[in-house]
Amino acid sequence: AFSGNTNADSVVYYKLQHSIKARFLRFVPLDWNPNGRIGMRIEVYGCTYRSEVVGFDGKSCLIYIFNQKLRSALKDVISLKFKTMQSDGILLHREGQNGDHITLELIKGKLSLLINLGDTKIHPSNAQINITLGSLLDDQHWHSVLIEHFNNQVNFTVDKHTHHFHAKGEFNYLDLGYELSFGGIPVPGKSGTLSRRNFHGCFENIYYNGVNIIDLARRH
Repeated sequence: AFSGNTNADSVVYYKLQHSIKARFLRFVPLDWNPNGRIGMRIEVYGCTYRSEVVGFDGKSCLIYIFNQKLRSALKDVISLKFKTMQSDGILLHREGQNGDHITLELIKGKLSLLINLGDTKIHPSNAQINITLGSLLDDQHWHSVLIEHFNNQVNFTVDKHTHHFHAKGEFNYLDLGYELSFGGIPVPGKSGTLSRRNFHGCFENIYYNGVNIIDLARRH
């Protein structure tokens, strides 16, 4: 609740601690001025929001090949928003030479983050990690995704619901290439039994370690 002014001319200003995104704002008066004067004036100030959107038709994908010299070996941060009416599809895929891969896939309306060590003979106990979050994500509304990897700590967030995972050394063995694909797998390799169904819908504001992927694709 926010208290207003107690006279005719003064202004009471509030700055929210956390930013919000909304289509509508509703104000519900809880109490009036103690002197009995009834009136309310509201002004809302926002900040600029940059939106870069790309559409996928279920047959395409967006490939980002990055410079290995600019990449930190201990840190990866990927963020994006998506909306779709399809219950299945690959949002993100990155693969190595030995079959190691990280895949973000929509399966029956839920998001599954799959981390796979290709050589199960060498690392049988740490062969695969599969984390699932969300439900009914094929509702044609925007959903946000954040994947953070610091050392062996993985934070997987879907619409502000976060799964924290400590990988116990698995990432020490992951051998991943410098190609990241969004919306599908360009050339299916040793990625196991994935549905391999490309994404059909829209992505907004894809960022990999601070790089705006959609803007980069438009300019190049």
